[in-house]
Amino acid sequence: MPQADLSLEELRRYDPQLPAPADLEQFWRATLDEAGEWPLDATWTPVDSGLVTVETHDVTFAGAGGSPVRAWLHLPAGAVRGDGPLPGVVQFMGYNGGRGLPHEHVFWASAGFAHLVVDTRGQGSGWTVGDTADPVGSAAAQPGFLTRGVLDPRDYYYRRVYTDATRALEVLRGHPQVDADRVAVAGISQGGGVALAVSALAGGVRAVMADVPFLCDFPRATRIAAGDPYGEIVRYLKAHRDRVQRVFATLSYFDAAVLGRLSSAPALFSVALMDEICPPSTVFAAHAAYAGPKDITVYPFNDHEGGEAHQQREQLDWLRGVLAAPSAALPAGPPAGPPAGPPAARTRAV
Repeated sequence: MPQADLSLEELRRYDPQLPAPADLEQFWRATLDEAGEWPLDATWTPVDSGLVTVETHDVTFAGAGGSPVRAWLHLPAGAVRGDGPLPGVVQFMGYNGGRGLPHEHVFWASAGFAHLVVDTRGQGSGWTVGDTADPVGSAAAQPGFLTRGVLDPRDYYYRRVYTDATRALEVLRGHPQVDADRVAVAGISQGGGVALAVSALAGGVRAVMADVPFLCDFPRATRIAAGDPYGEIVRYLKAHRDRVQRVFATLSYFDAAVLGRLSSAPALFSVALMDEICPPSTVFAAHAAYAGPKDITVYPFNDHEGGEAHQQREQLDWLRGVLAAPSAALPAGPPAGPPAGPPAARTRAV
């Protein structure tokens, strides 16, 4: 497919300065305080994946509202027998994907990391399986997840998803074999957007890896994306013509191109210039808003698959470099605002 968005030169300058809700930080502090009333109650059950280089545990913990969330914990074989604390990666999944089968996601454990692969509640019946229900209902919505509860940020589906994700970070940082000061968050598409949200909302994020992230710059995405998932919002507003302002007001609480202003950890983005699902301008909007040190890798001839194995290699080298550098004190929660002065940024093309 052809490049249908802005040119790369225009993308590098694109910075929409999306308005943030006046109570954005208060909303998320109250949300996470509410979630904190539930103990994590994490359980770790060894499973036999059939692999000899990776040890896997079936994980359950209490997410938003105390609802159980499932995950896999992968460790390098032998790590549970005491080779010292491991760096960690918390991985969030793409749209309608789940944690999958125990042997599906073992790259990071094979590279020496503790790797938590987290379900997205209610999802996991698309390209891979999941095991986490979403017991909360919603008013009438389009098929899919983007419009569930979209008339009120307190009821919105992604309020629960982002809360689950911040608690997943707590789970991995609290594992006895993990170095709590060396834990990164990562994901592709929806998982990349969720990782960006966690970097803004949770304390203790050492690094962020967001590949072709979804959930960015909703106002533009809904107008130029070729199809779903952003099309769910389009169809909803096509029916509910009187709710446009209300819907976008809710979405602004969850937009990675808004929340990124609260982030401070180093971040590695990737973008594909022929992406028809997450238009590249929406990724650059999130990159421009991100307040921490940041790099972005550009794949000029790729669609939403992005860099795939090439990006994994890039991530591994980048993350090892970040973890080898002296770290600043990790924040205890959402900062009061973006840091003073412009953040460092680099753009790389492959």
